[in-house]
Amino acid sequence: MAKKKVNPLDFAALMEDINADFPTIQVLDKDGKVVNKDLLPDLSDDELVELMTRMVWARVLDQRSTALNRQGRLGFYAPTAGQEASQLASQFAMDKEDVLLPGYRDVPQLIQHGLPLRDAFLWSRGHAAGSEYAESLQALPPQIIIGAQYVQAAGVALGLKKRNKPNVAFTYTGDGGSSQGDFYEGINFAGAYKANAVFFIQNNGYAISTPRELQTAANTLAQKGIAAGIPSIQVDGMDALAVYKVTKAAREWAAAGNGPVLIETLTFRYGPHTLSGDDPTRYRTQEVEDEWHAKDPLTRFRIYLTEKGLWSEEKEEQIIEQTKEEIKTAIKAADAAPKQKVSDFLKNMFEVTPKLIQEQIDTFEAKESN
Repeated sequence: MAKKKVNPLDFAALMEDINADFPTIQVLDKDGKVVNKDLLPDLSDDELVELMTRMVWARVLDQRSTALNRQGRLGFYAPTAGQEASQLASQFAMDKEDVLLPGYRDVPQLIQHGLPLRDAFLWSRGHAAGSEYAESLQALPPQIIIGAQYVQAAGVALGLKKRNKPNVAFTYTGDGGSSQGDFYEGINFAGAYKANAVFFIQNNGYAISTPRELQTAANTLAQKGIAAGIPSIQVDGMDALAVYKVTKAAREWAAAGNGPVLIETLTFRYGPHTLSGDDPTRYRTQEVEDEWHAKDPLTRFRIYLTEKGLWSEEKEEQIIEQTKEEIKTAIKAADAAPKQKVSDFLKNMFEVTPKLIQEQIDTFEAKESN
């Protein structure tokens, strides 16, 4: 049957065509049932268990980090509970030599990519040692400037392509980040040069307190990639298997030299934007909270694995206790790090210290030695 002709000046019809191209990819529904067998990822039983283990670890890390922050033992912290599938399942598809450029909420991926937990805690405290990475760690410290990591990732991705590396630059931002100019500049640059990048928009519904529907008229955030000429896709970000499957395919596409991919994950943060004063009860209703808690990524993956005979309550409790011990050891190690001095901050400002700054260093060192 011939395709129905659309009046080229019928703008409403043109938008309908664009919006129709972005269905949400899903493998497991909220009850842990497989709804798309064709998209089940090729993961062994051990790999499935490892992925769930990392997601439980992330939930415990979020709970303990929140408690440590309230005790005054951590500094800046952006909660991650609710985004475990979006974060950990996508990182699970990465290669060790892929480069990770995280945003400030993406510390769990960074730790799983190789950053010691002690250093993650030091970064939260603003300690310079928290950003001194081993040469083997293919990552940059978390970016605080909203969307800036997209521009950085485009440059890293082009570098990988220029060196004929079969690796990919991975970066993340939130739905609010997709409203930043850096977002478009990054995907456009990477698209123009067919650079090895996978870009994530973790759409958790709110840019701090601004709901996603007030940020843009776009029906999906994925479709923003059309303007840059790159393949874009929307996935259920509470579904670990769907996130992994889509990320793995996107990584293979980018690593093969085909250019970048933009992935929008539909997810939700249960807590506040950060623990620096945000109160989500002022802009989110209990009805919205309940709707998303019913889609919990751990719950649906737990059901799926339990029915396969791969998971149990006892196993999960063991992982929880192990994670708590890991955190206790890491925070103790962070406490033992040398305290920073004003002279240290000045010394870190320049590779070659100007005379004026050196005079200030000498002044502060004299005070600090008393």
